[in-house]
Amino acid sequence: QVQLVESGGGSVRAGGSLRLSCAASGSFSSTACMAWIRQPPGKEREGVAALSIGGGATYYADSVKDRFTISRDNAKNTLYLQMNSLKPDDTATYYCAVKITWPPCVGWSNGQYTYWGQGTQVAVSS
Repeated sequence: QVQLVESGGGSVRAGGSLRLSCAASGSFSSTACMAWIRQPPGKEREGVAALSIGGGATYYADSVKDRFTISRDNAKNTLYLQMNSLKPDDTATYYCAVKITWPPCVGWSNGQYTYWGQGTQVAVSS
């Protein structure tokens, strides 16, 4: 059984930074894809970034490229999202999610994940 617990959300001014963490329990196959999915207020969920557990490949939404970095600490079984140069449009609830696909992370941004965390809120003011 996989459990995901996010932390690190908060309120920041535009241009600021936050680092989200997702502590995972349970083991993952080499084809697992771990991702950050966000849901802005009143909008649908959207993929932010994903990481292939086996190969380490990373994927980003165009809106966050060069600002956000996804990474994983294998020893701690924890996924991170470093968010820099935050914008008001980044305001959302951020979820950690996991799915198993082949090839790994195919369709990573479609929001169709098997396991989800409870979410952590990020608010960016102008």
